[in-house]
Amino acid sequence: MNSIRIAIVDDKKLLREALISNISNYAEIEIILQAVDGMDFLNQIAALAEQERPQIVLMDIEMPIMDGIEAVTLAKEKYPGIQFLMLTVFDDDDKLFDAIKAGADGYLLKDEKISNIVKAIVEVVYEGGVPMSPRIARKALALLRNKADFVEQYKPDADNEHLLSSREMEILNRIVDGLNYQEIGERLFISPHTVRKHIANIYDKLHVSNKASAIKVATQKRWFN
Repeated sequence: MNSIRIAIVDDKKLLREALISNISNYAEIEIILQAVDGMDFLNQIAALAEQERPQIVLMDIEMPIMDGIEAVTLAKEKYPGIQFLMLTVFDDDDKLFDAIKAGADGYLLKDEKISNIVKAIVEVVYEGGVPMSPRIARKALALLRNKADFVEQYKPDADNEHLLSSREMEILNRIVDGLNYQEIGERLFISPHTVRKHIANIYDKLHVSNKASAIKVATQKRWFN
């Protein structure tokens, strides 16, 4: 059996190094890449040939620059062969739902035993499983049992464009153009902090959690042709 190539993405150095140290004890796993955030991961992946890329990525959620949800959303579109296990401290419904929407192949909590994390990696690669920590699995089951209410809660409104203010539409347009917070602020003569507040409102109104998803909504609805 060939070793499974994995990447570890986590902004916390001590946690990342501890995970690397523990997983390195398993001969069936080969750690080929580590990154400090989603953008760092995408940049490193882009420089690798297909046969050099990791098969599995252990992806944290809350990180600076680019969080794990946005990184998975973007990577799944460009590198569909890579599978992602979210490895996080978050067990709330919103994070779980956002991870599923982004295309996560499993969802584990950081307090899982290393042996269980390794088992989950093997399960995804060789069995096509979707491993989840027990606490997460119970939440996912509860969401399925209440599917109608859950779907309705996150169902995008048909007329989202009417929910966004003119300023929010203006900022969303700049996001689609690829500008960052600082650049948007300079263009519109407002502070980056104010830009962040507007973007938070946009995400809330569009029922998304990251830039990639907001751009996807705007593109699908052809708001900025």
